[in-house]
Amino acid sequence: MEREKFGSRLGFILVSAGCAVGLGNVWKFPYMCGQYGGAAFIAIYLVFLAILGYPIIVCEFAVGRGSQKSCATSFRKLEPKGRRWHYNGYIGMAGCYLLMMYYTMVTGWMLYYFVRYLTGSLTSQSMTTEQVSAYFGNMLASPGTMILFMIIAVVLSFAICSLGLKNGVERITKVMMICLLGLILVLAVHSCLLPGSGAGIRFYLVPDFATMQAKGIGNVIFAAMSQAFFTLSIGIGAMAIFGSYLDKKRSLSGEALSITLLDTFVALMAGLIIIPACFSFGIEPDAGPSLIFITLPNIFNQMAGGRIWGTLFFLFLSFAALSTVIAVFENIISFAIDLWGVSRKKAVICNIVAVILLSIPCILGFNVLSGLQPLGPGSNIMDLEDFLVSSNLLPLGSLCYVLFCTSKHGWGWDNFIHEANAGNGLPFPAKMRYYITWGLPLIIVIIYLKGYYDLFAPKGLRYLIPWMCIAVAFLAFIFWITASHSKKQHTDH
Repeated sequence: MEREKFGSRLGFILVSAGCAVGLGNVWKFPYMCGQYGGAAFIAIYLVFLAILGYPIIVCEFAVGRGSQKSCATSFRKLEPKGRRWHYNGYIGMAGCYLLMMYYTMVTGWMLYYFVRYLTGSLTSQSMTTEQVSAYFGNMLASPGTMILFMIIAVVLSFAICSLGLKNGVERITKVMMICLLGLILVLAVHSCLLPGSGAGIRFYLVPDFATMQAKGIGNVIFAAMSQAFFTLSIGIGAMAIFGSYLDKKRSLSGEALSITLLDTFVALMAGLIIIPACFSFGIEPDAGPSLIFITLPNIFNQMAGGRIWGTLFFLFLSFAALSTVIAVFENIISFAIDLWGVSRKKAVICNIVAVILLSIPCILGFNVLSGLQPLGPGSNIMDLEDFLVSSNLLPLGSLCYVLFCTSKHGWGWDNFIHEANAGNGLPFPAKMRYYITWGLPLIIVIIYLKGYYDLFAPKGLRYLIPWMCIAVAFLAFIFWITASHSKKQHTDH
């Protein structure tokens, strides 16, 4: 069966950007920026985005387009005979399912708040901060409500995927992304025009390196490095699938650059919505994860026309979340198609049931199963699932993609650079070869181990030592995958 293709270049860019644009951009980036000093953090973030995220996304696209398969079978098709690179396909598949086990729930939260603002049930100037906080807590304590909105998110996204790549995923995600970009511009302009927002704009756009020094230069640099690495949804094949639907008319470097710039634009504009509004109403922008569900509703309730702006904001967040869910669901559907040759319709039906069932434990972790604390006191099931994806499968998968594209025991630099530069457009800089072969893997390993250390060191040695041993064991498994163990015999490409 012939591989489906995108109907237009714009469709490919918007769908791929939709996968990258998610809650990491519009939720995590603004509060990270608030916590680590504003513009100085952004400047460092942009540098690391160029030297970390951009090369890895080109590697993923190249493997996808070179194989014309999803990550389930792409490594098996391109690897030299007798190698073990195809084990990385399991990392990608596990990553996509694990990500959806909690991302569908959070998407349901966005839809829930959108509906509540639309109906006016969350908009009241008389609501206190405690009442707004309790509203979020009551939602978490109600498994029926969360399951309902999670199911809505799952069914809606799979229904779009069932229409096919061109008629479903591309056509609808294009509209959704254009609406998202329009909403973000309207909301950013409105936020910047609020009384007293000027201080927030200065904090966001004018670097203050004295503030960065007070936060700890090393902490700020590592936070910016981590955010740049994780913002593009790289490492689990979520981008490679769209490379497999791409023809060879355009070079992958230029397309990856367009997607990286669009993803960055959304993150920067999200900060421009949130941070000036926080300064306008005298609220610190470093509220952390509660910023969206507690801090911002308080701002909307004090704002003239707050119901309208709150509705538009959570519609924007819903579009951002759904664009990622649709993109990852397309990847999940392709696993079944590539591995077992089933029809798209059958793959959709089976996975609707599977993803709904797999998503329920995360929801119950906030209420019925709240006693389970898998990562230590204060943690829950969502923390475990996010830890497995963000701190393990994304960096380890990215490491595999980079090594596969550069190692003489993998696909190799020559095959990679030929695929990346096929077509018109920006060529991938050949001078980056030694950095990507040696420097980039080292940075990924540092980010990976530092993530473990930061999470478990505050809990004490009895948590840190065993978990660091697990981290090293996972790394050893990756290097076992990449190791040479038979005479090199490349397949023809």
